[in-house]
Amino acid sequence: MKREFLNEPWRKIASRRRLLLLILVLTPALVAASVMGSLLPHRGTTYLEASIIFVYCVLFIWISLGFWTALAGFWTLLKKDDRFAVTRSRGELDAPIRAHVKIAILFPVCNEDPERIMAGIQAVWRSLVRLGAADRFDIHILSDSNDPDRWVQEEAAWNRLCEDLGAHGHIFYRRRRINLKRKSGNVADFCRRHGAHYTYMIVFDADSVMSGETLIRMVRIMERRRNVGILQTAPACTGRETLIARAQQFANRAYGPMYAAGLHHWFLGDAQFWGHNAIIRVKPFIKHCALSRLPGKPPLGGDILSHDFVESALMRRAGYSVWLAYDLEGSYEEVPPNLLTELKRDRRWCQGNLQHLRLVFTRGIFPGHRALFLNGVMAYGSALLWFLFLALATAEAISEALIQPDYFTPAKSLFPVWPVWDPMPALTLLAATGVILFLPKVCALLLALIKGRRKQFGGFFALCGSILTEVVLSTLLAPVRMLFHSKYVFLTLMGMGIGWGTQQRDDEGTRFWDALRFHGGGTLLGLVWGATMFQINRVFFWWSSPLVFSLLLSIPVSMLTSRAELGRFFRAMRIFKTPEEVRLPREYEDIERYMQSIAEDRSGFGIPAEEGFLRAAVIPGVNTLHRTLLRGPRALAPEIEARRDAILEKAMDNGPQALCKKEKKELLYDARRMKRLHEHIWELPQDELERRWKVRLD
Repeated sequence: MKREFLNEPWRKIASRRRLLLLILVLTPALVAASVMGSLLPHRGTTYLEASIIFVYCVLFIWISLGFWTALAGFWTLLKKDDRFAVTRSRGELDAPIRAHVKIAILFPVCNEDPERIMAGIQAVWRSLVRLGAADRFDIHILSDSNDPDRWVQEEAAWNRLCEDLGAHGHIFYRRRRINLKRKSGNVADFCRRHGAHYTYMIVFDADSVMSGETLIRMVRIMERRRNVGILQTAPACTGRETLIARAQQFANRAYGPMYAAGLHHWFLGDAQFWGHNAIIRVKPFIKHCALSRLPGKPPLGGDILSHDFVESALMRRAGYSVWLAYDLEGSYEEVPPNLLTELKRDRRWCQGNLQHLRLVFTRGIFPGHRALFLNGVMAYGSALLWFLFLALATAEAISEALIQPDYFTPAKSLFPVWPVWDPMPALTLLAATGVILFLPKVCALLLALIKGRRKQFGGFFALCGSILTEVVLSTLLAPVRMLFHSKYVFLTLMGMGIGWGTQQRDDEGTRFWDALRFHGGGTLLGLVWGATMFQINRVFFWWSSPLVFSLLLSIPVSMLTSRAELGRFFRAMRIFKTPEEVRLPREYEDIERYMQSIAEDRSGFGIPAEEGFLRAAVIPGVNTLHRTLLRGPRALAPEIEARRDAILEKAMDNGPQALCKKEKKELLYDARRMKRLHEHIWELPQDELERRWKVRLD
């Protein structure tokens, strides 16, 4: 352990701040729970009401954490100088990059759109070239794609990119045959193979983009502060056009900087790592951050899915600090284009975060990271608590409606004791909850005005309209998200895991039948719940009506918010404008030009790029490239030889449509048979070549 790094001055400050946060969160929560108890019919004396009070108290703590994080970020960004900001140079310039330092930029991908990935890579590379710093960087595309068409498409797209940029020897492609431990295993495999050649690695997601200035600034910060193990940026969300995506992009740019600054304020050098758009010191990462399997079976056992929080905790345990560069611009990512894609992604994240319950008490983990583990658990566990609170409140409302009240005391009395309703405690509690939920949005508005950023959001009225529209939309979607997150937590705790599919990254809208299949159960629940409460307890029905109506409207809302044309309509009205829409970053201009050039390319004998196996079989250049990238000849067992010969014969006789994905992939592993297939195809008559192999020679 790096003992010389463990007694830095920020550690005492962080401890004091977190103690203050604990007081600020617990004190109002206990007061609110007491007020809630006084509002219940039996003053919390029944088991049901005690449960309501307890769950409400936990939920109040949870929303209070977000509130105080936002206020801390508001104060941090208002100050002229943050002495603990990792980007602050303390009077001296950032350290120059040492001559021997090499940096790897990693792009882990899995069945993504290769053309969009290469467009992002070329934008990053061109940005580095413009600064004259490209020689210090290598880009590694780490593929876990198991779709045979995507595999070949990735190879061809990579080769074209390298030829366009003249970057062979700087941009590398490697596809794993066995997808062990998903993304974390992919990065670990890179570290074993090539980690010794690099001082730092910068991990991207498939849709990540960063400017060259930001990349170089990150490296220089790491060079100046040798005790930093991970430096995490706060990515700006951009690039999508659907209504829900644009709303999330606006929220990220309007509120995100404040929350990121707040996280920095409370955690300082114990910050979290989000798995991408961050720079990592390679040597300690290899030595200290290897992930073992959790004992037991998935979903709570097995491979660690949300590896990023764990890796930052292990880096911190080794004595290196982890910082959030909340004020570093030029780091970008994309958001899911529709609600269905977002919720599918959340299922994976939910399972991964719940695994952290088993890591909270791991020996040597610092208190800050134990808190971050619990915070990750509550990101989804709070939904189940909210659902439980509503269920308990519904049970209380039904009980009060069906059970005849008794207004006579146990002692003998001639007169009943009528209940006295004082509305002030209820109104006070409602007002306090409203302040906690909505004051951070007001602070974000004030911050934009004070910092002179209103024009970046389309102007003052556009900014106010965007905040109000975002509040309405998030209020509509919150119960839907609550319902799904509750289901995910419940299923995970019951031992039901999930797969790890490919994320949708285009702006394709949600079809009616998909929305019905996904939201039909929630709609039915809202209908039954609302109808029951309307009949039994009309007062409680109106109190809970926003949730009921949200569930009833979930299908049309999910469909409408997935429409790119609706997002563009709102953009025309300057609603949800973001700085990146007002002034497009140069890197995204490069992406648009590259994607346009790809769309205009008509080469390839008329075979679409998406049909990778077909292109590898037919097109000479693609066939040669694919065979070159395979491992050298290997001795195969006789049964494997016979099976592959049979697959080859089937392809020759019946064309590619006769092969399943598994057979295509097995043939793609065999360079000799792919060459034979290619030669056979070009010996066919022209009419058969076009009919069976879709080749157009005109």
